[in-house]
Amino acid sequence: MSRRLLWVSLPDQRARRELYWMSRMPQTQVTALAAQQPIGDIEWVRSTYRRPVKRFVEAGALAWVRGLGDQDPAAYDWVTSLELCSLVTGQAARWRSRGTRRPLQAVITWENLPDQPLYKIPPYRQAVHASRGADLLLCMVDAARDHLLENGFHEDRIQVVKPGVDTTLFAPAPQPAVEPVVVFTSPLAENKGIDRVLDAMALVRRTVPEARLVVAGNGPLRERIEQEARDHPGQVELRGSLDAAGVAELLRSAAVFCTAPRATWKWTEQLGLAYLEAQSCGLPVVTTRCGTNDEAVQPPNLLVDDDVDELAQGLLHFLTDLPRAREVGAANRARMLAEHDLPTQCARMGEAFASVEAQHR
Repeated sequence: MSRRLLWVSLPDQRARRELYWMSRMPQTQVTALAAQQPIGDIEWVRSTYRRPVKRFVEAGALAWVRGLGDQDPAAYDWVTSLELCSLVTGQAARWRSRGTRRPLQAVITWENLPDQPLYKIPPYRQAVHASRGADLLLCMVDAARDHLLENGFHEDRIQVVKPGVDTTLFAPAPQPAVEPVVVFTSPLAENKGIDRVLDAMALVRRTVPEARLVVAGNGPLRERIEQEARDHPGQVELRGSLDAAGVAELLRSAAVFCTAPRATWKWTEQLGLAYLEAQSCGLPVVTTRCGTNDEAVQPPNLLVDDDVDELAQGLLHFLTDLPRAREVGAANRARMLAEHDLPTQCARMGEAFASVEAQHR
């Protein structure tokens, strides 16, 4: 059997994530409506979006995809999208009922806020209502399952499969780092806490003067990092946006991975793929306790309060004891291989789809 899946992308969908994982499921042919050409073995239908307001991004984007109506529902076994409240999910629910042969619908979700405020706002509320007819609600974190149950979704339609990481690409360096280098690879925004990390590193350097912070990413706080790099040459470095191979290479050069997420009015940390990539490269993690990131960051990695002093102490815990950092990093690598290896997790996602298909034969 070959599964034919139509993926309806969000306008700001990040690469090498949900769509890529769907394309890696065994015996699955994926067609994607997307603005940017996706990575992977995917048939791309170049699409644009009707987007009257550009303030919000990803699942919160006020945007509808153009061209979905040109697709024949009978040509697909599934239509799949990301998040219950995304407007493209509502589109997909309406579209699949138009053909003579109705494809199954799957919604991928990370949502962990029990009372997501977007659900109260039309038309997001309408999209959530449309999601109740989905045949599969595939959760990327355990907290998403709890979220669905609290919001009255049918338990028998919910399955949890944790995301995978390319453990071949994201692999430890042949020789572990011997310098006290901290790396940050996330969007340069307040909710990911690069400002907290910069402040914490200033405290760290009082004890470890040679400690360095290397930052990869882009975002609204980029100018601050650039200024820090000018003010503290050799202590702060900005690499900008890197592809997956560049991120992996940077992680292999570091001793510790650090972020400092904090919640916004409509978001809190769900898992954090950057944590998985860092751990797969054999790094210990120091981060702030936020949302459900404890699903990704487990002891003896350090989850601390949203406090600069605590973040600095967490970094010093590893930077002043590099043998301990390597020991924790090795345990992280082993857990990523056991619980988050990409081919294994993509196969498990395929099994979730197949279990629903078996019910409809």
